[in-house]
Amino acid sequence: MKLTISKYKRNEIISYGMVISGFIVMTILSKAGIMSSSLQGQLVPISVYIIMAISLNLVVGISGELSLGHAGFMSVGAFSGVVVATYFQNLITSDVLRLIISLGAGGLVAGAAGFLIGIPVLRLRGDYLAIVTLAFGEIIRNIMNVLYVGMDSTGLKIAVKAEGITLGDGGKMILNGPMGATATAKIASFPAAFLLVLFTLFIVQNIINSKQGRSIMAVRDNRIAAESIGLNVMRYKLTAFVISAALAGTGGVMFGLNYSTLAPSKFGFNTSVLILVFVVLGGIGNIWGGMLAATVLTVLPEALRQFSDYRMMVYAVVLIAVMIGTYNPVLKGYSSKYFSKLIPKKKKPIKEAA
Repeated sequence: MKLTISKYKRNEIISYGMVISGFIVMTILSKAGIMSSSLQGQLVPISVYIIMAISLNLVVGISGELSLGHAGFMSVGAFSGVVVATYFQNLITSDVLRLIISLGAGGLVAGAAGFLIGIPVLRLRGDYLAIVTLAFGEIIRNIMNVLYVGMDSTGLKIAVKAEGITLGDGGKMILNGPMGATATAKIASFPAAFLLVLFTLFIVQNIINSKQGRSIMAVRDNRIAAESIGLNVMRYKLTAFVISAALAGTGGVMFGLNYSTLAPSKFGFNTSVLILVFVVLGGIGNIWGGMLAATVLTVLPEALRQFSDYRMMVYAVVLIAVMIGTYNPVLKGYSSKYFSKLIPKKKKPIKEAA
């Protein structure tokens, strides 16, 4: 009997190892005072973008659908989480408990939005699906631009115009239209973001290795063959889409509660494209590759700040070079051989006693 490790199991081991090793290294550098304040401020956003890359890979890589509205689900989760966290600020004194409740609420609202959007759009394929999801992402952003949420002693008040909200004594505006969330208590932290990355990775990896995951990949590989054996194509595609949206929502909550001010313009078309770049650069369907790409492309603009006006041009050149290198057959084969050596295999079969 020869012991072998499947491709997905190998990727799972590498992904967990990367997350845990990264957390340990960053914590040691931070405690030792070696890490710059700029990089310390990026630890939570890096973790959030890793979550976004993992969740989008479930749709693009595992389900095989092209979605350009992921930033929309991120914004739904972010602003829902901010509203919930602010509402319970005086009722729940524990920041950890308030963060957990906000993560749950943001994930549920984003998942519900994914369900409502997924029912009509997942009947489309390819470029048509990408265009429609992009449109829905922009619709969500524009809704946030006209949404006003306030709170006073009578509870929450919601309107689509600033004049529609009248707050009593001690009232507070939580969402202020195009200005977004202001004066938000920052309760997100790097350890909490690290645990959320592990949770997202655990969910996605278990889906991939489950019966549902194999059905989703069967639909991706050959839709007609999957339908011929009785698989409900719409059901599996919608399942992947909703879970991806919910995970993006939790990442948005962590992102929103890391800043005191957050505007809806942060979640525009460029953010959706950036998240898709993480997935494509790391290799479509490759979880650990997307995580690595999200980390590098988030840190790189700050690392290139010394180039002043030319830093974004250098960033683009580096991005093109990495894309060419990633999909070069020679380099791709070399990297596969290198990572296969990281996990030893038993060369001799196990002999059973007679």
